Amino acid sequence: MCKKRNFIAIISLLAVVIIGSAATMPDEDHTYKNLKVLPKNISHDDLSGVMKSWSTALGVKCNFCHAPKVDNPEKLDFPNDAKPEKEMARSMYKMTMKINKKYFGHEDMEGEKAVLEVNCNTCHRGNANPEK
Repeated sequence: MCKKRNFIAIISLLAVVIIGSAATMPDEDHTYKNLKVLPKNISHDDLSGVMKSWSTALGVKCNFCHAPKVDNPEKLDFPNDAKPEKEMARSMYKMTMKINKKYFGHEDMEGEKAVLEVNCNTCHRGNANPEK
């Protein structure tokens, strides 16, 4: 009887250790492929936030810029550059960064950084193809 209790206690302790170690393991490695304008070491949360802000500003879903996987069209092939919209998004991002640096990244007379900036929503306002 005592051996049975010890065995159950040891198994329970092992289960707790295994579950605890699995819960504290870091998330899978988020080494992204084919990032050309965003930082290569961007966190998963930051990348998700950027993508969500872009899709909201244009009123589109992820498949607007990202091509489907060849072997599974139900999923997206994020590194793939097959869709021209993806390269356009990169160009537009670089353009907004240049505008922000040139016109809004300066310091004012008191040495404060400007708080204004342009972003996708400045022109798109929820439309994939904003008015010209």
